[in-house]
Amino acid sequence: MKILKNKIYLYLTEFFAGMSVMAAELGASRLLAPYFSSSQIVWTIIIGTIMIAMALGNIYGGRSADKSPDPDRLYLRITVAAVWLAGIPFLGRYIIVGISGLLILAVNSNLLIWAAFAACMAIFVFPLFLLGTVTPSLVKYTVDSLDSSGRTVGILNASNTIGSIIGTFVPTFITIPSVGTSATFLIFAGILLILSAVYFISEKRKLIHMAIAVIITIIFCIVGAASSFAFWQDDIEYEGESVYNYLQVTENDSEVILSTNVLFGVQSVYEKSRGLTGMYYDYAMAAPYMAGVHEKDGLDVLVLGMGTGTYATQCSKYFDNLNFEGVEIDENIISLSREYFSLPESLHVELYDGRAYLNAIDKKYDIIMVDAYQDITIPFQMSSVEFFTLVKDHLNPGGVMVMNMNMKTGGDGGINTYLSDTVSSVFENVYTVPVTRSSNVELFASDGDIKAVMAKNVGEEKNPDLNALMVNVYENLEEYIPGDKIMTDDKAPVELLGMKAIDALIFDEADYYKKIFKRYGFKGLIESLS
Repeated sequence: MKILKNKIYLYLTEFFAGMSVMAAELGASRLLAPYFSSSQIVWTIIIGTIMIAMALGNIYGGRSADKSPDPDRLYLRITVAAVWLAGIPFLGRYIIVGISGLLILAVNSNLLIWAAFAACMAIFVFPLFLLGTVTPSLVKYTVDSLDSSGRTVGILNASNTIGSIIGTFVPTFITIPSVGTSATFLIFAGILLILSAVYFISEKRKLIHMAIAVIITIIFCIVGAASSFAFWQDDIEYEGESVYNYLQVTENDSEVILSTNVLFGVQSVYEKSRGLTGMYYDYAMAAPYMAGVHEKDGLDVLVLGMGTGTYATQCSKYFDNLNFEGVEIDENIISLSREYFSLPESLHVELYDGRAYLNAIDKKYDIIMVDAYQDITIPFQMSSVEFFTLVKDHLNPGGVMVMNMNMKTGGDGGINTYLSDTVSSVFENVYTVPVTRSSNVELFASDGDIKAVMAKNVGEEKNPDLNALMVNVYENLEEYIPGDKIMTDDKAPVELLGMKAIDALIFDEADYYKKIFKRYGFKGLIESLS
């Protein structure tokens, strides 16, 4: 065991093990995000699961090192962990979808929490348990005497920590944005495999085991790198990742769709037709009427959460006196909006966080659209009293805030109730209107009499289709009666509320299949899906 006499190699083992653990943790968040979002809840599940795996690995590794201090076992465990990590890009998404499908039939509440936890346990506990055995095993091989034990253990821990630091920054800022989540798993699996190969080749043992591991890893590299998060879809025009999101563009004859997850929800839809679409951004066009679009030479409009620019594009079809500015935090979405969603190059989009942008500017607008909410990943900092006060401060007198809320649920106490109550604590006049055949609700807020202003401007509309829609919106505007469910920067439980709403939507959709399963079993369920 000549190589183990070189403590630098042992420190490198600790370094790369720590780096791979953190890379796997960050990779886990990106693997789960397209299916469960990247909310704080999902992060809590990931961190908790990994801590469980590491703790169990530490215990087992210490006992194993005392009972049978054979380094072959340690490096075989590292090899198995490497092969497992390499298999995650290909097998992980099938496991996630399979577990989610089974739990829809088995649980009656908190589906996303249970599904995310079960998927995380199934995919990540075993390899990270194996990597958790590294530190106690290496202590056994590196400590020569009690006189130097403290220094040696300190260097080992420092090596692990430095590796963890690098394993935190490299995936987030380098590998995931440039080559993707799948390749990130494969890169760090390859590093671990090389680490083990160096040991076994130097000791001239277990070479057949290593050859098998390398072959399996190569197979996973081939099938994993080419697989899609939405493996059941065949109409994907683009699939990629940014620092913030998983991004998918699909297209058919009538529309182009941007999704930032694949199990539920859509981030943006662009209708290829040149007319009205009946979607939320049609309804949101009531905001220019409330701001006096036919009474003024021009209106300044700011969109927070520009996305693919569907609102600006739709408004531009019907109004020639709106001056748009957009704010979008994800540079990749801006690029996709130009390429796939016909967003004009002339429309300026600022690469910034919406709230931070308002803090940085003094300009006031006639309309501010808040469209930064998608499923349960609602930014808490853009849902509080402090945020809506900031929006109000950037509106001209009589200015209008329009907000798209996309999780309509029955009864009080849902996320839309909290958002509406919070807005009502800031603005004098708040109205809502449900979007037909959709879970969206449009909210309009102002300190002016926006309903009266809208009534005058709708009468001036010459486009008959738009006029009919605006009359319908006007007639269905409902003055919001505020409650006391107000969110602040200190307390804004948007993720728990959002997850509750998504659960309700999923269970509502799944109720039909649950009834089939209860009556006819798996055979009947499979027949209904085929």
